[in-house]
Amino acid sequence: MCRNIKTLYNFAPPATEVEVRASALQFVRKLSGFNRPSKANEAAFERAVDRVTGAARELLDSLMTQAPPRDRDVEAAKARERAKTRYGRPVSDRP
Repeated sequence: MCRNIKTLYNFAPPATEVEVRASALQFVRKLSGFNRPSKANEAAFERAVDRVTGAARELLDSLMTQAPPRDRDVEAAKARERAKTRYGRPVSDRP
């Protein structure tokens, strides 16, 4: 469930609102144990996603670093290499 939460800070270009919300949604899913809430819990679930999205955006906007922004393509290539080492074959080759 939480494997889709990615580091969003210090990338060029910066994280989009869609990426921040997707991470917030994964976080709320993990906390609640729901992939999709029931109708009775839908409003509370969406409110939580909205609040976590806001908190995440506030955090990302307030962090400071001297390090240069990372390149998304380079980081994705590194992740593929780690997966190849860990699993023995590229993730894209899996059935």
